[in-house]
Amino acid sequence: MLSNIKIIIPLAAALFVLFWTLRWASIHRRAVPRFRKLPLGPEGETATAEALPETEPESEPAPVPEPEPEGDKRFHKPDWIALGCLTAVYAVVAFIGLGSNTAPQTFLHYQQGNTYALIELEEPQEITAIRYYSGLCTADYTLQFSYDGETWIDQVQEDGTSGMTQTYTQLFRWNDAVLNADNGAVRYIRIISGAEQYLGEVAIYGADGALIDTEELIIASGCEMLFDEQDTIPDSYSYKNGTYFDEIYFPRTALEMIEGIWPYEITHPPLGKAIISLGIRIFGMTPFGWRFMGTLFGVLMLPVLYVLLKKMFGYTAVAACGSALFAFDFMHYTQTRLATIDTYAVFFILLMYLFMYLWVAEPPDRSRRRNLWLFLCGLSFGLGAASKWTCIYAGAGLAVIWLIYWIIRLRREKKAVRDDFILNIGWCLLFFIAVPCLVYYVSYYSYGVSQGLSGVKMFFSKDYLQIVLDNQSYMWNYHSDLVATHPYSSKWYQWILDIRPILYYLEYFEDGTISSFAAFSNPIVCWGGLCAMIGMGWLAVRDRDKKALFILIGYLANLLPWVLVSRLTFAYHYFPCTVFLVLALARIFEDLRRRDGKWRAAIGSFTAVSVAMFVMFYPVLSGVRRSATYSNIFLKWFTDTWPF
Repeated sequence: MLSNIKIIIPLAAALFVLFWTLRWASIHRRAVPRFRKLPLGPEGETATAEALPETEPESEPAPVPEPEPEGDKRFHKPDWIALGCLTAVYAVVAFIGLGSNTAPQTFLHYQQGNTYALIELEEPQEITAIRYYSGLCTADYTLQFSYDGETWIDQVQEDGTSGMTQTYTQLFRWNDAVLNADNGAVRYIRIISGAEQYLGEVAIYGADGALIDTEELIIASGCEMLFDEQDTIPDSYSYKNGTYFDEIYFPRTALEMIEGIWPYEITHPPLGKAIISLGIRIFGMTPFGWRFMGTLFGVLMLPVLYVLLKKMFGYTAVAACGSALFAFDFMHYTQTRLATIDTYAVFFILLMYLFMYLWVAEPPDRSRRRNLWLFLCGLSFGLGAASKWTCIYAGAGLAVIWLIYWIIRLRREKKAVRDDFILNIGWCLLFFIAVPCLVYYVSYYSYGVSQGLSGVKMFFSKDYLQIVLDNQSYMWNYHSDLVATHPYSSKWYQWILDIRPILYYLEYFEDGTISSFAAFSNPIVCWGGLCAMIGMGWLAVRDRDKKALFILIGYLANLLPWVLVSRLTFAYHYFPCTVFLVLALARIFEDLRRRDGKWRAAIGSFTAVSVAMFVMFYPVLSGVRRSATYSNIFLKWFTDTWPF
C-alpha cells in the first residue's frame, strides 16, 4: 500500500493539472467566437462575421456565460487586505528558521605565517576534540600538543596533511580538527598559522567529551578572542550556524567589501554582493545577517508581482491567487533563503517587466508618465545587470516587446507616430544604455576602495576604469571557458518538467532522521505553468492576445539562452522563468474569472492544491528534520533524479 502512494500522489497531481488545463481550453474554445473572412465589401475592405459556422449545428449549444468586462485595475481595500495578509504570512514562513543570529564576531588575526596562539590547561588531560570557527583567508594550521611545553606532537592525518585546515569551503562555519589517536594527556595546545588568517573561536573537549570551561584554561596574552564567545559554540555544524553551498563565496565577498579588501568572488558583477553586505552591517556576520537581504527581497517580490497582476488583469482574486502561487513556489522559497545573488536578479527582472507593462499599457498621450515607466524600467535593468548577467537575457525580451509595440503602432497610425517613434528611440538610448552603464560602472565602488581609490574622483580615474574593464574580461573568460561537473547539475529540458532539483544540503542523524533541502519548482506551478505557457502561444497566435504575447516573450527570453549554453547549469537558473509561469497561470485565471460560472472553484482549487504541495514538501525546502520513510514514500516522486 505504501509503495502505491509513491505512484498515486504524483499521478494525481499530473491528472489534476491536466484536468484543470482541459477545463480552461474547453471553456475558452466555447466562449471565444471564431471569425472567418467574407467577400470584399463595397469599399474594398474584407468584412468579418462573428461566430459564423460553416454548417448549421445539429442542436443548440450549451449556454455560455457572457464575458465580464475588464476588471478595475486600481487598488481598493480588498487588494490592500489580500496583499498585506499574503505578504505577512509569507514573511513569517520565510524568516522562521532562516539561520542563527549569533556567530563569533571577534577574530584572532594572524598577520603572517608561522605565528601561534598558545593555550595552557590547568591540569594535563586527554583532548578528544577541537572545534573551531574559521574567518577570512585560507591556509592550513599546524595544531600541536605538548605535555611539558617543550616536546610537541603535530596533529596530522595519515596522508601527511594538516589536522586543522581553513580552506575556502570552510570559512565562516564550524569545523572539527582531526586529532591523532595516541596523544595521551596533554597540558599545552599550540595553533600555528600557515599564512595570514583569521580564527574566530575555539572549543576544546576533554576525555569525557564535555566542553572544557575557559576557567580551566590559561590563555596567552593576545589570544583572548579565541575564547570570548563560547556561548556561540553549537553541538555540531549545520546550515543554520554556518555557510553552505555557494554561500562560501558571496557572504565572504560581502564582508570583504565592508572591510575594504579586494573581493574573493569576482565571477559576477558586484551589486548583489553589496546588497548582501547591508544585512551583514545590520545583523553582523551571522547566518541570519548574510541571508537577511535575500529573504527580504523574496518578500518584496510579492507586492511587485501583485501590482503587475492587478495592472494586467484587474481582478483582486486573480492577483491574490497568482501572488499566492509565487509566494509558495518551492524555488522562490528555497532560493531566496540562500545567500546568493540570484534573488536580486529575479527581483529586478520582475521590476523591469512591471514597468515595461505599465509603459505599454499607458495611453500614448500621457508622455510624462510613459517616460517615467521607461526610465524605471531601464534603471531596473541596470540594477539587475549589475547583480548578475542573466538579467541581460531578460533585457532582450524587453527589447522584443518594445519593438513589437512600435511595429503595431506604426502600421496602424503610420506617419502620425513617426516623430514619437524617433523621439522614443532617443529616450531608450538614454534609459537602456546610458543609465544602466552608469549604474553598472558605479557598482564597482568597493573594488576601487580596495585598491586605495576614494571619493567621487575615483570614477574618473584610469585605474578605476581599468578595474571595471579587467573584470568584464575575466568574467567573460571564466563563464565561457568553464568546464566542470556536478552531481546535481541539470539541463533546461529537465527544468521545465521539474525532473532534476539541485540539492543544497543533506545531513543524516543517528536516530534515522534526515535534514535536507533542494531547489526546484512546485510541481503544480511547474506543470500547470508549462501547460499555461503553451496556452499563451495559442492565444498569441490564434487571438493575437497581447497579454499572452507579453508573457510568452518574457518566458522565452529567460529560457532560450540556456538552451544554447553548453556549460554546467542548475535548476535555479529556471528561477526567473517561474515569474512568467505564474503570469501565464494568472492569464488563465482571468479567462476563467470572466467566462466560467464556476470560476471560484477552478481558481481556488488550483491555488489550494499548490499551497498544499508547499506544506507537504516543506521539510525538503526548509531542512526540517524528518524520517527518511516520509521522503521515500510521499516526496521522492522521481526516485532516480530527486535526490532528497
